[in-house]
Amino acid sequence: MTATRLRLVTLNLWGTEPPLERRLALADRQLAALDADVIALQEVKPHGDATTAHALAARRGDHVLYVPALRWDDGAFGPDSRGGEEGLALVSRWPMLARRARRLPEVRPTEARLLLSAQLATPAGPIWVHTTHLHYRLDDGAARAAQMIAIDETIRRCGRGNDDPPQLLCGDFNATPDSDEVRFLRGLTSLAGRRTHFQDAWRRCHDEPGRAGGPADGITWSADNAHTRPLRSLDLDRRIDYVFVTTRKKDGRGTVHDCRVVLTERDGDDAICASDHYAVCADVQIAAG
Repeated sequence: MTATRLRLVTLNLWGTEPPLERRLALADRQLAALDADVIALQEVKPHGDATTAHALAARRGDHVLYVPALRWDDGAFGPDSRGGEEGLALVSRWPMLARRARRLPEVRPTEARLLLSAQLATPAGPIWVHTTHLHYRLDDGAARAAQMIAIDETIRRCGRGNDDPPQLLCGDFNATPDSDEVRFLRGLTSLAGRRTHFQDAWRRCHDEPGRAGGPADGITWSADNAHTRPLRSLDLDRRIDYVFVTTRKKDGRGTVHDCRVVLTERDGDDAICASDHYAVCADVQIAAG
């Protein structure tokens, strides 16, 4: 982007599901066209000598932070399953000044979640970017609520005063906009007796009067994506991937200038997408003006 704005893309990369090389090539092409400053990835797994996140970062030589959220042994997911690991990654064109990972509540033998954070050396000064991936089941609202509270606590420790720079939080939250856990982030309800406030970048650009138009729903888990069909029991056509930004500053920092669903391109006769999720791209002002 520019010295005054940061472009972030968040994508659940769907592990190493086949056809992996075609999916990575498709993702790489679309991400290169977007020219994002930061790419946040969920469901990252080992690939070759590194991870799928490193494969996507290789073209530009970007900085990569990867932390596994869960490691498992052979047979953990059934008698024929093999051991492995899965985690989160941040890919940045700028160096990382600080790195943090917080394990979130509600850890299970086959499901563990993190908040992964990096302070980036942007042209406008240090900016914290955070990514996460919350529990996925439709009845996991209470678990996600506990995870949201832990996320808010962690981000507050990174500085939320009037003079502090904006922070960005993104990822696969597995929760729709009307859920308590997402409404909590937007300052619309309390959880465990506490309140907070983040801007939902999609709503800033599509629900506010006078802002840019576009699809009203922002769906990222879509019935139009053939990769979602094996998991249709989770309810399709939902907006569950987000970019959140801390409250706008009086000097304009934290203003969301654009937000859109991306990585929807199909490839080949079988019309595959890069992942079973679509991605979200947001442009956020990080300098006064």
